[in-house]
Amino acid sequence: MKLLVTLLFAASPLAHADPLAPLAWLAGCWAQQGREAGSVEQWMAPAGGVMLGMARTLKQGRVVEFEFMQLRAGADGQLVYIAQPQGRPPTEFKLSSQGEAQAQFDNPAHDFPQRVSYRLVAPDSLVARIEGTMNGKARGIDFPMQRTACP
Repeated sequence: MKLLVTLLFAASPLAHADPLAPLAWLAGCWAQQGREAGSVEQWMAPAGGVMLGMARTLKQGRVVEFEFMQLRAGADGQLVYIAQPQGRPPTEFKLSSQGEAQAQFDNPAHDFPQRVSYRLVAPDSLVARIEGTMNGKARGIDFPMQRTACP
C-alpha cells in the first residue's frame, strides 16, 4: 500500500510543482526609485528550477554598482538566494520566511548583509531590503522600486 501511495504521489502534478512558482511575482523589470534613470533590477520568470536576476545602478550616466542574482533550490532542496555583487564569488542566503508576496533569505555567517528580503507592496511596487550588523551596529537599507517596461 505504501508503494502505491508513493507511486501515485510521484505521478501527481503536486509532486513536480515548481518551488519558485510562489515567487513569480518578482519576475520583470523594476526601476529603482530615487536613482538615475536606467538604474534597474530585472528578474527572469521561473524556468528549469531557476530565476535569474541582475541589477545595475547608474550615477552621472555610469554604472557604479551591479549584481547578478539567482533563486534556486540549494543542495539540500531549500530555496536559496545567490548574490554576486560587483561580480564577486557567490554568497548563498537560505529562504527563512515566505508569504504570498514576500520572501526573506538569511545567512548569519555573512559579513553584511545577513538578510535579504523582497516584498511586493502593490502590483507595481516592490521593496527590496538588506539588513544585518556591520561594525557591531544594526543596519538596514531599503530599495523601493516601481515596475517598469523591460527594454
